[in-house]
Amino acid sequence: MRNFIKKITHPFLKFGLQLYYFKPRTFCYDGICIKVHPDVFPPHLTISTTILLDFIKEKELNNKTFLELGCGSGIISLLATQKGAKVTATDINTTALEFLSDNAKKNNLELEIIESDLFQSLTERTFDCIIINPPYYPKNPKNIKEQAWFCGEHFDYFEALFPQLKNYLTLSNETFMILSEDCELEKIKAIASKSDIAFTLVLEKKAVSEKNYIYIITSL
Repeated sequence: MRNFIKKITHPFLKFGLQLYYFKPRTFCYDGICIKVHPDVFPPHLTISTTILLDFIKEKELNNKTFLELGCGSGIISLLATQKGAKVTATDINTTALEFLSDNAKKNNLELEIIESDLFQSLTERTFDCIIINPPYYPKNPKNIKEQAWFCGEHFDYFEALFPQLKNYLTLSNETFMILSEDCELEKIKAIASKSDIAFTLVLEKKAVSEKNYIYIITSL
């Protein structure tokens, strides 16, 4: 994990990322093309989004209620919408939500877009499928863009997430989370266990020398 943070905070790489993302960039998947703002989690240069897209593409979602919690660019939500799901996409980054609204219109797709800090704006709602691609590096974010990467020095994101998420886990729905070998998996699982939440591995995939894991999350 420390090596990763050194990588993304290295002056040369930081300059390269800033240069690449000085303007919105196009990202396409399975016929869906979107514009991604520089202040939004970049699907172009990360592995997790594509792994989740491939995973969602194979799932039966027609007429299912689908939540992407912390949607970022929203490409996963748009794919789920294309597959017939009734989608709700949330984020705390209002720029991300504005771009998602425009991208949905350009792709002739309709979904619900809500500004929400975790489940704050989703009380008394239920979903057949929930997807979470969380920030998992333990460092305090300095701005809205960094909140897509860093979960807080004391894993604050997960400490807040799991007590809320427990209320949305049922025997009839599915909740999936993607994590990387770069993060502190056992620490995150330990925080989940305090809310009686368990992780079961459903997919392991290695790309660009990094292993990523998709877990199904259930109540104990």
